Amino acid sequence: MRVLIQRVQSASVSINQNIVGQINNGLLLFIAFEELDDESDLHWAIKKVLGLRIFSDHQQKMNLSIEDITGEILVVSQFTLFASTKKGNRPSFIRSANPDYALNLYERFNEILQIQTNLNIQNGEFGADMKVSLLNDGPVTIAIDSKNRE
Repeated sequence: MRVLIQRVQSASVSINQNIVGQINNGLLLFIAFEELDDESDLHWAIKKVLGLRIFSDHQQKMNLSIEDITGEILVVSQFTLFASTKKGNRPSFIRSANPDYALNLYERFNEILQIQTNLNIQNGEFGADMKVSLLNDGPVTIAIDSKNRE
C-alpha cells in the first residue's frame, strides 16, 4: 500500500463538476493498493498518518499531528501510485491491485480511519474520473509504503 500525504490548507474532489468531498486545514491522502496488501497494511498506514507530526506548533516547528490540530482528512484512491516507468515511456500498472480487491481495501481503509479518529473524514469515489483541487501548505508532501514500512 502506498499513501501520498499532502498537508493542505484546503482540498476538494469533484466528479462531473459536483464536489463530493471537501476539507479545510488537514491532510489530502492519495492511496493505492497492490495484490499483496491486507488489513495489516491498512492499520499500519492509518497509524502512521494519524501520528505524523507535520503540523507547526507555536514555535513554528513541525511537532503536531493531524489529531493534535483537529484537522480534516480527504482520502482519494489513486492506483497510479504503483506506476512503473522502468521500460519505455508508457507507465505500467501491473503492480496495482485489481479493481475489485482494491475497492474492498479502499472501503475498509475508510471504515478503519473513521473508527480510529473523530476527525472529519471526506472521500473521493473509487474508480471515478475525479478532479482534485488543493492548496498545499508548506508545501509538505510525504510518501509512505506499507511494505517498506517507511
